[in-house]
Amino acid sequence: MHKIKKQQEILNTIEYSNLPRVDIKEFNKNKKGAYVIFDGSSLKGWRGYNKDHVPNKWSIEDGALKFSRNPNVEKPEGGDIVFAYDFKEFELEFEWKVSHAGNSGVFYLAKEIKNQPIYISSPEYQILDNDNHPDAKMGVDGNRKSASLYDMIPAKPQNAKPVGEWNTSKIVVKGNKVQHFQNGVKVVEFTIRDQAWTQLLQTSKFSQEKWPLAFALLNNVGGDSKSGLIGFQDHGDDVWFRNITVKVL
Repeated sequence: MHKIKKQQEILNTIEYSNLPRVDIKEFNKNKKGAYVIFDGSSLKGWRGYNKDHVPNKWSIEDGALKFSRNPNVEKPEGGDIVFAYDFKEFELEFEWKVSHAGNSGVFYLAKEIKNQPIYISSPEYQILDNDNHPDAKMGVDGNRKSASLYDMIPAKPQNAKPVGEWNTSKIVVKGNKVQHFQNGVKVVEFTIRDQAWTQLLQTSKFSQEKWPLAFALLNNVGGDSKSGLIGFQDHGDDVWFRNITVKVL
């Protein structure tokens, strides 16, 4: 009881950004009944995390949403980006590819918190060049390779395609069950907001001792009525996303 009270006291200190949200009904649906939140031609609905605009290191290239390490712009601005709508239960589908030794990530159920990074409140679906990025050899049992729940649960089997080739991915959140898919195969499955989830957090960098604010947020991730945002990571490397859709469950 004391621990729960302490977590609540920590959560009560948080200052949320409360930036505008979009009306999801303004977006087209595909044949599967999923909202097309990036159609290859417009950045409608997207903005920087804790920002009111899209940072110019993000752009559209050949129908893909691209993060550029060195874009041809006067004053380059980076940072993670989010789609400005709160999803609670959903199927997120997208395709991705990375540059040589590239690293990125996909966030979901995220909160926008002033002066804090997106990953303080959000699970991360890892995006990585497994063959050339050093992160692939770090962590435990491959839990930093692509499609893993970053630094917590390894994607198995590991079936990512080589650099430069497109991968298909899906993230499913239904109730407190979460699944990661990569190239048509379910590679990660876990439950949030249960005892095993708490234990998983306690053995990660988000433990109550190491990072009490992150622990309090992640321990209850997805637990409120409106839930959170989908985001893509600026990790400093070129990365491409396309065919991004969300089916509300």
